[in-house]
Amino acid sequence: MHIAILTFDGFNELDSLIALGVLNRIKKPGWRVTLCCPAPQVTSMNGVTVHAQSLLEEARSADAVVVGSGVKTREVVADPALMARLSLDPARQLIAAQCSGTLILAKLGLVGNVPACTDLTTKPWVQEAGVEVLNQPFYAQGNIATAGGCFAAPYLAAWIIARTEGLEAASAALHYVAPVGEKEPYVANALKNITPYLPK
Repeated sequence: MHIAILTFDGFNELDSLIALGVLNRIKKPGWRVTLCCPAPQVTSMNGVTVHAQSLLEEARSADAVVVGSGVKTREVVADPALMARLSLDPARQLIAAQCSGTLILAKLGLVGNVPACTDLTTKPWVQEAGVEVLNQPFYAQGNIATAGGCFAAPYLAAWIIARTEGLEAASAALHYVAPVGEKEPYVANALKNITPYLPK
C-alpha cells in the first residue's frame, strides 16, 4: 500500500506533514507513505526544505494520493508540463485533496459535477473552475475526498485508513494524535464528519 502525498514548492506544512504523521500510525508491512514531489527537494511556504521520498510520476501507481495545498498552487495548475506529470485514476486509486489541492483536482477534471471542500482563500478559484464549494470540512463521493482547512488533514488521513484498514484502525490513529483530555470527543467529531461518506 503506497500513499503519495503530493507536495509542491510553497507547500503548507500542516497539510502535508499532519497527513504524513496520521497515516504513518498504521504499522504493517508494505504500508508506505511518501512526500511525493516534482523535484528532489521542495521548500514550504515558511521556508522548510524537505527531501522528496517519491517523485510525481510514482503517484500514478500509488494506491492512494493526497493532494496537499500551498501558496503556489495556481502556479502549479498554470504549468502544463507539471500538470502533465500527474495522471490520477479514481477508478483504481483513493484520491484526497486539501484546501488548494482541490484546485488541482478541479483542473485535472476529477471533481467536475461533484461538490468539494476547500479553504476560504481557494474557494473563488475552485468555483471559477466550475466546482460547487461546500461550507463544511470534509466531503467524499466514491473514491474522491476533499477537505477544507489545515486542521482537516486528519479527516483525509482517517478516511483513507478507514477505506483501506477499517474504521477501528482510523479511530485508533485519530485517538493517538488527539489532544490529551479531549481524545474521545475529538475522535467522535472526526468520525461524525467522515463516516457518512464511507461505503455502506
